Amino acid sequence: MEKERLNKYLASCGVCSRREADRLIQEGRVTVNGQKALMGIQVSEKDQITVNGKSIHRKTEPVVLAYYKPVGVICTEKDRHAEKKVMDGIDFPVRVTYAGRLDKDSEGLLLLTNDGDLINAMMRGSGGHEKEYVVRVNKEVTEEFVHKLEAGVYLTELGVGTKPCKAEKIGKFSFRIVLTQGLNRQIKRMAGELGYRVVAIKRVRVLNIQLANLKPGQHRILSEDELRMLYKLCGRPTGKNEK
Repeated sequence: MEKERLNKYLASCGVCSRREADRLIQEGRVTVNGQKALMGIQVSEKDQITVNGKSIHRKTEPVVLAYYKPVGVICTEKDRHAEKKVMDGIDFPVRVTYAGRLDKDSEGLLLLTNDGDLINAMMRGSGGHEKEYVVRVNKEVTEEFVHKLEAGVYLTELGVGTKPCKAEKIGKFSFRIVLTQGLNRQIKRMAGELGYRVVAIKRVRVLNIQLANLKPGQHRILSEDELRMLYKLCGRPTGKNEK
């Protein structure tokens, strides 16, 4: 049976990202056939693998959920002090984890999946994957403000400029923006550089997946057509785990 690196195997099982898998291995929380795993070890389906004492097996079919993250819920699985964590509100028989994050005070679409390779593909900065947001600010949105957002904004605190993007005014105090970057608190920083303060952010689309009629705290399984297109956009047209 063909072998692969342990961190990739754990990611494909939906346990965590490859980077997080490396950390778990270094901390001695992963075993292979009863022995603490070593970095870079190769494994196959025949090996008995555990993480924190729990047996891990690869799921044969990918699962992707669209979830409406409410305001106040934190994108974390590890912070024991967090009052409301993303996975606390997900009652689903297959273990899934989130692809990308939303700030605690932001809401909207979050994709959850058991396919670690899909997560890696979605998170790859070079992919240019679109994420769409509806944003409310503390003062009237002007055409000049929108044009500056679209042209790209230099973020002083990070020392980088944002990529050109799509933006449009949709209300006196609100606008829509489509980003292909994932800089830390990017929308808030962009608005701040232009003299605005963000009051609310809602993510309404990730790639081809729409938030649509989901209510805060609700989730749904993607349709076959949505799933097929999502994998295609991420460069994985079949949706099968790569060996």
